[in-house]
Amino acid sequence: MATAVAVTTMKAAQVTGAGAGIEIVEREIPDPGYGEVRIKVNACGVCHSDAFVVEGSWPGIPYPRVPGHELAGTVDAVGSGVEEWRKGQRAGVGWHGGHDGTCPECRRGDFRNCRNEKIAGISYDGGYQEYMIAPSEALVPIPDSLGDIEVAPLLCAGITTYNALRRAGAFPGDLVAIQGVGGLGHLGIQFANRSGYRVAAVGRGTQNEPLAMKLGADVYIDSKAKNAAAELQKLGGARVILATAPNSKAMSELIGGLGPNGKLIAIGATFDPIEVAPVQLIVGSKSIQGWAAGTPADTEDTLRFAELRGVRAMIETYPLDKAAEAYARMMSGEAQFRVVLTM
Repeated sequence: MATAVAVTTMKAAQVTGAGAGIEIVEREIPDPGYGEVRIKVNACGVCHSDAFVVEGSWPGIPYPRVPGHELAGTVDAVGSGVEEWRKGQRAGVGWHGGHDGTCPECRRGDFRNCRNEKIAGISYDGGYQEYMIAPSEALVPIPDSLGDIEVAPLLCAGITTYNALRRAGAFPGDLVAIQGVGGLGHLGIQFANRSGYRVAAVGRGTQNEPLAMKLGADVYIDSKAKNAAAELQKLGGARVILATAPNSKAMSELIGGLGPNGKLIAIGATFDPIEVAPVQLIVGSKSIQGWAAGTPADTEDTLRFAELRGVRAMIETYPLDKAAEAYARMMSGEAQFRVVLTM
């Protein structure tokens, strides 16, 4: 009888340097250290923030680096000191890839703003590979009813939209505008609708109007044909504008659509400045806030809400071998709407 040979290597999609592109390589399967868990990755989302690694725009990234911070799979091995996870459990890791537990923010329970926060795929190798190592505090349990492919985008895009909305201060029945009907926006519309808000979707052109209405928007505003801020004011002014498209000019143009005590929350990452006159904020006590993802506990809430209310991402899948093609598809803006690598 033949003896089974233990597999010791795996495929990984790595970036060797800023602008060097993505290449498929063979690596040794890593072992978890103290407080770490090894995950057998089954699916990993391809997020726009992966450009920080591929293009080298995030300072201090050590290369080579494997991107990916939307990964879902099963626990394959646990390191010493880990008691809360066991082999075979389903688990995911999102943007928040660990915290130090000792900085002033962590001491106050604000782990999301840890001064030494780790980010999967940036601080350490992420999910564009068959196995990966993560700190145990970064893991999120996955509900049995959700598949790995549908979970992956919820671990970054999903939590970012859901967590920003639920903490924005709006109440059921309030007008909430979702700027952009894309990778973040199409999830934002669903979360806003299921949360009981009156939802206005803001997009450029009419091509996304049918989809926006199907996803749960109550009204669609074509910012290419109309002044979106004025249209929001006709509806009474937005209590919240969730700016999902990474376009600072479009965000700036929407500030005039805020109602009293309204808040524009920027989650579409861009390096260009938002332009606002102080009087726009002073009159009506309006504000602008940035928001990034959340803790693993927040992600668990996101998955439970999505499971309960049927929020799902629209997904295109690619095998790991075509990681470069998948990344290019995501960056083209033509994907409908999230891209996920399958192992």
